[in-house]
Amino acid sequence: MSEQNAENTPYLRKIRSFVRREGRLTKGQAQALDANWASMGLEHGMGLLDLAAVFGNNNPVVLEIGFGMGKSLVEMAKAAPEFNFIGIEVHKPGVGACLMAASEAGVSNLRVFEHDAIEVLADNIPDASLARVQLFFPDPWHKKRHHKRRIVQLEFAENLRQKLSIGGVFHMATDWENYAEHMLEVMSAAPGYQNQSASSDYVPCPDYRPKTKFEARGERLGHGVWDLMFERTA
Repeated sequence: MSEQNAENTPYLRKIRSFVRREGRLTKGQAQALDANWASMGLEHGMGLLDLAAVFGNNNPVVLEIGFGMGKSLVEMAKAAPEFNFIGIEVHKPGVGACLMAASEAGVSNLRVFEHDAIEVLADNIPDASLARVQLFFPDPWHKKRHHKRRIVQLEFAENLRQKLSIGGVFHMATDWENYAEHMLEVMSAAPGYQNQSASSDYVPCPDYRPKTKFEARGERLGHGVWDLMFERTA
C-alpha cells in the first residue's frame, strides 16, 4: 500500500511523537554511547520500570519528551540533584550528545531512552510516578492541515495525566504562538488538570528551565516564547 493511501486510511496510521531523523554520529557521540549506555541507557523492551530501582533512590522523577541534543536537560539534572531525570529522544546523535554532556558534567541522576515517547509512556512508566513532564519546543506542524499531528491532543493529555502524580505538572514551552494557543485550548479542556497561570493562560519561564541560544536570539529579535504549566488535580 502506498504511503498516500495509508495516510488516507485512519486506522492504518500510527500516531507517533516524532518524525525520525537518523543523522550521522560524530566520533565523540559514538564513544559516549558506547561508554555510557550501560549505566544511563533505558530500553523500551525493559517493560514497566521500578523507578526507585533504576535510580537507587526515591527522589521525584522529571521526564522530558524530545530533549534534542540534551544540553538543557543535562543542565537541569546537574542543578537539581534532588530530582531524577528521564529523557526521551529518537535522534541518535542527540542521545549521544546528551550522554557525552552528562558524562563530562558528572551527572548521575539522568537516564535516557532512544525510542518513541508515546510507547515509552504506555509501556515503561508506572502510573502516578512522575513529578513533572516537560515538552519544550516540539514540532509545531505549523500548516493547518498538519495540526492533527501535533503531540498535544486530548488523548495524549489523558495518557500523560495517568503518569503524573497528583500535584504533578505538565510543563510545555513553544515559540509558535499558534501552537501555544492550541496547547492552551487542549489543556484547558482536558479533565483532571488545573492551569497554574494566575491569568489562566501562560506562565513566566521558571528558573529551572535553561534558555537556549536559539531562544535568547529569538527574544532579542522580538520573537515570543510561551510557557504553559498544568497541574494534575485528579
